[in-house]
Amino acid sequence: MNFSGRSFLFVALGCGLTFLPASRTHAQQTDDPALKARPAAGQEEGSPDEPDPLKRKRSDSAEFKAQKELRQELHGAFKTWLDQDVAYIISDEERKAFKSLGNDEEREAFIEQFWLRRNPNPDSPDNEFREEHYRRIQYANDHYAAGKPGWKTDRGHIYISFGPPDSTESHPSGGSYNRPLDEGGGETATFPFEVWHYRYLEGVGDNIDIEFVDTCQCGDYHFTIDRGEKDALAKVPGAGLTQWESIGMAKKADRFKGGMESLGTGPLESSNQSKQFDRIEMAAKLFAPPPIKFHDLESAISEHKILGGQIFPFDVRTDFVKVTSSTVLVPITLQIKNRDVTFVTKDGVAKGVVNILGKVTTLTHKTVQTFEDTVSVEQPAELLQASLDRKSIYWKAVPLLPGLYRLDVAIKDVNNPDHVGIYGRSLDVPTYHDEKLGTSSLILSDKMYPVSSHDIGQGNCVIGNIHVCPRVTANAATPVNYKRNQELNFWMQVYNLGINDQTKANEAKVTYQITDTATNTVVFEKQQDSKDFGEHSDQLTVEKTMPIAGLQPGKYKVTIKVNDEISKQEIAQSAPFVVE
Repeated sequence: MNFSGRSFLFVALGCGLTFLPASRTHAQQTDDPALKARPAAGQEEGSPDEPDPLKRKRSDSAEFKAQKELRQELHGAFKTWLDQDVAYIISDEERKAFKSLGNDEEREAFIEQFWLRRNPNPDSPDNEFREEHYRRIQYANDHYAAGKPGWKTDRGHIYISFGPPDSTESHPSGGSYNRPLDEGGGETATFPFEVWHYRYLEGVGDNIDIEFVDTCQCGDYHFTIDRGEKDALAKVPGAGLTQWESIGMAKKADRFKGGMESLGTGPLESSNQSKQFDRIEMAAKLFAPPPIKFHDLESAISEHKILGGQIFPFDVRTDFVKVTSSTVLVPITLQIKNRDVTFVTKDGVAKGVVNILGKVTTLTHKTVQTFEDTVSVEQPAELLQASLDRKSIYWKAVPLLPGLYRLDVAIKDVNNPDHVGIYGRSLDVPTYHDEKLGTSSLILSDKMYPVSSHDIGQGNCVIGNIHVCPRVTANAATPVNYKRNQELNFWMQVYNLGINDQTKANEAKVTYQITDTATNTVVFEKQQDSKDFGEHSDQLTVEKTMPIAGLQPGKYKVTIKVNDEISKQEIAQSAPFVVE
């Protein structure tokens, strides 16, 4: 199955786009001194009797033809840009808008704005997105060409659209192949094939495997949803049998009696049948733009436009929690004041509804995560006024690889469609090196408690087996507020502790401090051994609940210090708070 069918032709100057020049017109030619000085055939140089044929006025039909050719050549360059250079990245709306433009000046302005909208740093003269896009085209042409430019191939299409895979299983020569059970088992020989694995593709899903097979053995790997297509012995009687075929429980001819994959009968046949439509759906998503529910919010995010009218204010907090050595969980917490939401009362119930759209993109504007949700706030009508001083929290945890990203969030008040708020900032996801002591974010929370075994890792504000919902402020430097009748809850994880070779346990000192920032005086301090936390691995979780009734109103900060006695490393995290 080959989904490609569009072509690129571009001239790159540096990393920008340069259109091919138009042919010289007759008027341009007559300005050339060499042409002016050249005598006509049969005429002596300087003769005044015969007119210069190069200065002779063209007929109306010839003039019209010349102008038409000039327009077609310029149009051809713009058509190349539309149908080839940006064929895989331009939206349907942008394509329609470009086709409706009336002159080349408008088209040139459109192209400039097209790249500017995708520039992760609009103030910079360099456009990293455009540079990465043309780099991918060049890479595809250099590595995937097969009797046609590399960008035209299915591998080139996927590479240009999604970038390099996270891992590749490559069989460039085919040959002997032991099928996994989900492909029928048994041994066969294959055509050359590759399987590209992506951990996550926006609009497609998690852990995506994309298979390409070169059945012509000419270097042209095409995309396929049939894992049996790579079997070079599929049509050879008695050869390359599956596990069940070799013991007489199935016939090889049955592989080709229908179905979307020619894997044949096997121990996992029913599971494969249930997944066939999933593979078709995946193929459709790979070659189509991801759907967006909240198109108006998507526009607000992608265009980074200045909003008119009343702004819908909200606060955002991001935290970082290590999952594996290469994956970081990023909890994103949105806080909205009930007073800013428009409530509609019906049947004695006041209800406010907020649409939320979030997007995480790389520096080259590749979307790596999105989340869309609708949050409702309901109150009995008679209690609405008292609830307006409360705040509503929306929490979403997204897994990311370490690196620099951009986080954009847009919200809309459904009962007041003109009430929209947007938020954008960089997101620097840390790298947790194996030999270096590290910590998660230090989270100050309203409530903190263990969840049931059924809710571990699931639900709002749940990290692992703990419910811990961060308090949110306008920015990281602004302290959170507590009243003296409340409790201070804080949570933090420590990573890469040293392990004693004999006891197979960690050995570290954990110190809590509360400091009065006005006087820089430590008003509370306690130290514990890491063994007190009941964990003997290279990771431990610090969870602490403290009453703050004994603290006088003022500004404070809580600090957690960790001293690893095995690796001889120290690390500390602090967070400010205010007691009212």
